[in-house]
Amino acid sequence: MQADGLSRRDLIKNVAAFGVAAAPVLANAEIDYANVPFLGGSDKIDINNANVRVYTKLPGMYPTIAGIICKYGPYQTVEDLYKVPSLSAEQKQIIKKYEKNLLALDPAPEYIEDKFNNGLYR
Repeated sequence: MQADGLSRRDLIKNVAAFGVAAAPVLANAEIDYANVPFLGGSDKIDINNANVRVYTKLPGMYPTIAGIICKYGPYQTVEDLYKVPSLSAEQKQIIKKYEKNLLALDPAPEYIEDKFNNGLYR
């Protein structure tokens, strides 16, 4: 690389300087949807936006109860789940078991449309 007047050391130094200069811009990057962790990346599940397959983390919830939750939403609160007419008493007990893991955030249209099939397969 010496032939064109730029050594590898200078090139690496310039690339590193650019990276340091760009870091503050990247740190202030806008997040598309702040509640992404509640779509399957944490121990909490957003009942209004999470995909049906997220409920596989909670034994007994997938596929039947998860499908019912996705079908009858959106919900104002987690307690609204107990008002769903097609849930049996046994299914409500399973929901009660995991109530601390559920939350009802505002519905986001871009996630509601993918609640049953987000195109991700095993």
